[in-house]
This record gives sequence, C-alpha cells and structure tokens, in this order.
Amino acid sequence: MTSGDLWRMSDECGEYALSPLPWYPGNLAWHLNLSRKQLRKNPAVESFHEFLKHESEVGNVTRQEAVSMVPPLFLNVQAGHHILDMCAAPGSKTFQLLEMIHQSKEPGLLPTALVIANDLKVQRCDVLIHNTKRMCTANLIVTNHEAQSFPSCSLAKDDSEAYKDHCKPQRLEFDRVLCDVPCSGDGTLRKSHDLWRKWSSSMGNEFHLLQVNIAMRGIALLKVGGRMVYSTCSMNPVENEAVVAELLRRSGSSVELLDVSTELRELVRRPGLGTWKVNDRGSWFQTHEDVPDSRKNVILPSMFPSSTSIHESHKVYNSFDVNSEYNVPFSRNFNIEDTNNVNCDTGGISSSNSAQSLDSKFPLHRCMRIVPHDQDGGAFFIAVIHKLSPLNENQVIKVRKTENLLSKNRTVKLQEQCQHRIVSEVLDDNKLLDEQTKLSVANQTSKDDNLTEVKMASDVEYSQTESGDRSRRMDKLDYQHKWKGIDPVLFFKDEAVIKNIVSFFGIEESFSLEGHLVTRSTDNARRIYYVSKAVQDILELNIQVGEQIKIASLGVKMFERHRSKDGCSCAYRLSYEGLSLLFPYMRKRILHASPVDFQHLLQYRTINFARFADARFGEEAASMMPGCCVVVLREGYQIADSIASDPSPIAIVCWRGKATMNVLVSPADRKELLEYRFGIKAFKVEDEKSNKNIDALAEESL
Repeated sequence: MTSGDLWRMSDECGEYALSPLPWYPGNLAWHLNLSRKQLRKNPAVESFHEFLKHESEVGNVTRQEAVSMVPPLFLNVQAGHHILDMCAAPGSKTFQLLEMIHQSKEPGLLPTALVIANDLKVQRCDVLIHNTKRMCTANLIVTNHEAQSFPSCSLAKDDSEAYKDHCKPQRLEFDRVLCDVPCSGDGTLRKSHDLWRKWSSSMGNEFHLLQVNIAMRGIALLKVGGRMVYSTCSMNPVENEAVVAELLRRSGSSVELLDVSTELRELVRRPGLGTWKVNDRGSWFQTHEDVPDSRKNVILPSMFPSSTSIHESHKVYNSFDVNSEYNVPFSRNFNIEDTNNVNCDTGGISSSNSAQSLDSKFPLHRCMRIVPHDQDGGAFFIAVIHKLSPLNENQVIKVRKTENLLSKNRTVKLQEQCQHRIVSEVLDDNKLLDEQTKLSVANQTSKDDNLTEVKMASDVEYSQTESGDRSRRMDKLDYQHKWKGIDPVLFFKDEAVIKNIVSFFGIEESFSLEGHLVTRSTDNARRIYYVSKAVQDILELNIQVGEQIKIASLGVKMFERHRSKDGCSCAYRLSYEGLSLLFPYMRKRILHASPVDFQHLLQYRTINFARFADARFGEEAASMMPGCCVVVLREGYQIADSIASDPSPIAIVCWRGKATMNVLVSPADRKELLEYRFGIKAFKVEDEKSNKNIDALAEESL
C-alpha cells in the first residue's frame, strides 16, 4: 500500500481514511473510515482492499469491529496468566489475547501464559482454528464444549489439596476469563441490516438463562483474585445488567463488580442501568409479579432489577421454554403509550415516570454501555468481575441444581439457535473468509509440478486433522478414544526419532523437545506439534482425569514426515509455521543466501544449484546432504555467526533435492516476504518461470 492509495481513499471519504483509535494502547488499532461497499466496489481503493485481504491471511492484520476489541483490554492480562475464552469463535478476541501474552514475554523465550479458546459448534471451531493458526503459537488450546459445562479437571478434593503441588496443577483454573456470550446482537444493527427484519424487543429473554449459566461457570473456573469480563453486543438490559445482577446475587460475597472507569480514559462509555422493564409479546413489566401466570415460566424473576431470591427463580427454570421466536418480524407499529415507558440509556437513571419503578440493589452503574452514536461505531456492554473468595458449597449446589433442571436437549437446541443469530464481531467479508479458507486448504494440498524431487506427506491442516468430518476417520482407528470424531492428543515419546531430529538439525539442549511434542496420529505420526510448558501441564492433567477436555487443536506444527527418496537421514522435515520458534536454537542445516538468490527462491520456488547468482551459495547447497534445510537472507556481507545469533532473521524452509533447492513455503507467505523485503508487488502463485528468466534476472541484479 502506497501513500498515493491513502490519498485516493481520503479523497473518496472526505477526510483521512485511516486513523488510530485513541483508546487502544500503543496505536495498535486503526479505524478505517470506509463502508463495506466502498471497500469492495470502489476502484480507487482496490489495491488497499487486496492489501487488507492478504495481510489478514498471513496474520499481520486482523479486521474487526472496533468496539468488539474492548473486552480483552479490561482483562488486564499479565505474564504467566492462564486465560479462558469461553465462547471464542470466530477468534478475533482470541487473537488479541494471544498477542497480549506474546508481548509480555521475555525476548527469545516462549510465554509462560496460555489461552484456551472454546466454542460449542465444531464448524465454528474450524473457523476459530483457521483464524488463530496465523499466530503460529505453542500456547493455545482450542476446545469444543458447551461453555456452561466446561470441565474443571479436578484431581483435588478441596482447595487445600489443589495447592499442595505447586509444580503441577491439580485443578483447571484460570487467572482471566473472557465471557463474551451469545446474544440477540441488537448492538450490531448499524452494520447488520438483515437483523432489522428478525429482531424483536423480547428476543433477549431467550438468551438470559443461557448467559447466566455460562457466566456462572466462568466464575467457578476463575481463580481467587482473578478477573472475568462479561460482555455482549446487545443493549437489552435483560441480557446485560440483569445477568450481572444475577451473578452477584448467586455468588454473594465471593465476587465484586469492579469500577474500571479510570481505565482506557479515551474510551467513551456510559454507566450501566439501575432499573429497567422487561418486554414480553408487546407488554412491558416492572416486576415478576406483574407477569401473567401463563408466562411466568418464560419471564424469569432474575430478569428484573427487583429480584432478590435465587430460590424464586429456581422454581421456574425446570419449565423454561426455549422455543425461538426468531422469525417474528420487527414491527414499527408500537403503541405510543408503551414507547413512552421504555427505559432509555440516561446515565443509569430510568426515564420511566412510574412511581413503582424499583432499582437494583447492586452497583450496576459500574458496568459499561458503549453506544453507537457516541463514537460512530457499534454497541457493546461490558462488566468486569473480580473473584474475592471461592464459591461456598451452597452456591455451588444451587448452580448445579439450576444446570440439572435445564435439560441438555433444550440447552443444545437454544445454543444451536444462538449460532444462527450471533452476529460476528469481525468486520469481515464473508466471501473473503470463504476465499481464505479455500486458499489455505489449497495452499496445503496443491501439488507443485516443479517440486518433482520431493514427495511430501499431505499438508492438509485442520480440514483433515483438527476439524472436518472426523467421525468417518475415527471409525478406522483401532485406538479407543473418549471423544468420538476427535483425534486423540498423544505425547510423542519415540526417543530414537527425537534424537535423530535433534542431531540432524543441531537443536540446542536449551530448547527441550522432551515432553513438548504431541501428535494427533495413533501410529506413524505424520505431524508433530510443539506445545509450551503451560499447555504440557494441562495435557498431563487432562490425561490424569480421564481426558475430560475435548481438544480440537493445540500447539504449533513443528515437524512433518516426508516420503522423499533422496537419501535423507531424518524422517521429518521442518514446518514453516514452527520455524520462528525453533530457528534461534538450530545450529545445522542452515544456508545463507544473497538478496538476489533469496528473492529468486521466493519467486520461482525451485532453482537448480548451477543457476544461483552466487556461485558459492550454489556450491554450499550442492555439498549439503539431501533433506530439509533453512535458507536465511544474508544482509550485505555479515558473517554467518552474527546472522545465526539474530533471534528474528528472515528465513524460509527449503528442501535440498538431488540437483535443486525447493522452497517449502505457501504462496501467500512467499508473496508477503517478497512485498515486505523486496517491494515486488506483481507475484503469481504459479511457478511458471523458466531457468532462462532466472538467469536474466540474476544478471540484471549483478
């Protein structure tokens, strides 16, 4: 993207098109003052649109609704934190959390923190894996559970036992929990025009109990002293303040609602409401007593600000009706008298003139309401909860009783309906996501005609391992795994293979592979993933408790089995995804290419040893034993040792074949390197250039 592109965009918008969000730390978030139509259809910004799509694909940029980036910022993530994202798909907030833990690490070291990103639907987990895969992190686990039933994996009978062994966790608990729950999504009406046809004022009632149960589970999994952020993209108090009040009511003195008004001062926000009414089928109610008897099993006491009894609400949970009213069209034929009594957001003060309006006894003004017209964006509700002490036994029993009364079938039905109604917080182009997914799979599965000397194992990623139609493949496995349709997570313990890998690539002892390598295959592991120490501990705990966690994806792919007949002494090759993590600890199989030869490798992918512009580099490549290697960009005439000691050089994974050097990097990543380092914009995915073209370009460069 050039300055000319920016000026053309600015002319179209009448003001500068890109500007940093003042409330986001470090100027890491920018506002694009273009509509979706302008971005897609306007020829003046076509190059910028292509830039956005490509940078999103390789993980340098995440496109997202600005206001949906707020909740993770209030988690106050610190180094070493264990973080749970309970309803994570499509993954933009998870990506934010991963960026935070990697920023807090010491240079050259893996973070000690970890993120567990969970979602109910397998299909949504696929999208989550696709979006977070760009991070190439060893500190992520993607799980597939109902959020309100997320397992605790407890080995300890009580809290005293849980902390006996400080080296190994005895219970799955988290320092931070992000509880961005399914909701009616009315805060996204400005960008999601289809929602106008489906939305009704009582729609939030259908989500209330599910939201309470998910958030209560988050509190139960939260460590004492930890922080949970509850958020929705809805403005309905039944989904917001009513849920928070019920959490405080159930938890008693175990939690407190934090006042975070001094954090992110540039963010324009309004306080939470203290009183509201509940709508049901066109009628507005101030208290649960006002609700007709025929509807009291649907309109719950916890939806009202005056509710004081948990037991009262338990009486009606058993018959909670989850039948959806999604198809009820939005009606503009409101009775004017009814609309005059609707509460508005006026700094937490109800606009109702009724003398019978009852305020909540909880400090709900500490919640945050972000409304669209305050800063030209979407709407969001955020509450920050701090855990002061463990939930007492009575509170836990009440929570479990409520969960048991709500049958599993009804819960699944409601959540499946929620998935159809959830409005993605990412400012994505749905077609773009489809294109990215197809391209990602195509990049991994395509057979390059030029790479004739190396027959690698298929690079199909989550579409065949962590996701896709797993059930059919699991029927073929002899291994009896607890979760049907999900490949098991097995520690890779073949010492002979590990020693061979360490010796072949010269991996230093300071980068330990023992206990950090896992595979999803039950025999003849095709892919080996690397996980951090924190993830390793969680996996060991999960095994000890009988594999209660359903893991869809984890870690970063580090090694892949190859089927080359070139005489390579190591059965595995490096994966480009794990190169940045492993390379600082490699001391063998490294070549240093001049800028000219490095550029040609990226452009043409396969080059004969005799065709390199630097004859010495060609000789070094020819003298190396066949197999996987790493080619590093040599800047100027720096010596090799100084480059090898650089923790972040520009490097690519290659295969030294019989007579050629072949690049094992996806077209998207090669394109990114070419544009970033060499400024070459015209790049074709296909490798169609002949050696004559290479010779000509080499002569021009010299």
